[in-house]
Amino acid sequence: MSNILALVARTALALLLLVLFVFMIYMLGVAPAKENPAQDQNLSASTFKQEKQRVTSSSDEKKSSEQFKLNGKIDSLIALAQSKVGAKYLPGGKGPESFDCSGFVYYVFKEQGRAIPRTSIAQSKIGKKLDKSEIKRGDILFFDTSNKHHVNHSGIYLGDDRFIHASSGKAYSVTISSLDGWYKDKFLWGVRVFDQK
Repeated sequence: MSNILALVARTALALLLLVLFVFMIYMLGVAPAKENPAQDQNLSASTFKQEKQRVTSSSDEKKSSEQFKLNGKIDSLIALAQSKVGAKYLPGGKGPESFDCSGFVYYVFKEQGRAIPRTSIAQSKIGKKLDKSEIKRGDILFFDTSNKHHVNHSGIYLGDDRFIHASSGKAYSVTISSLDGWYKDKFLWGVRVFDQK
């Protein structure tokens, strides 16, 4: 009898071990691997960094695209202005073949879809006053050429200390002049029409 009990006990133990073994094999094959919190944290940080870079890159691309469009508008404005070099000066002229100073500025901006006032004095009041160190290509410049302490002349800044304007002086036409020459002490301020960064 004791032999039978011992045999039954051994068989039961063997079956139990077999069931445990099969269960362990099943769990190893089916159950998902335990996540490593440190690895997960690194992955989240990496994913966040990549997303931040993507958003920054997208924002930079948008700014770059807007700047490209703005530069294109300014280039177009300046190209139109320079195409008028040599056009005759005419008091009250506002184009397309003859101009006075403010008529020239008015015409060029109007052709680029930007409505500005007709006279130099009115043009000088359309935005924040910029000193010489702040002016950029495409800005409108204002001068006191008669030393009467008020605006009486305007032109468009080309960069590199040069501006284009319809001159009633020796050139008596649309011409390009230096800000460091005769106009140096006549310059009052500039105004920005295109919102440049």
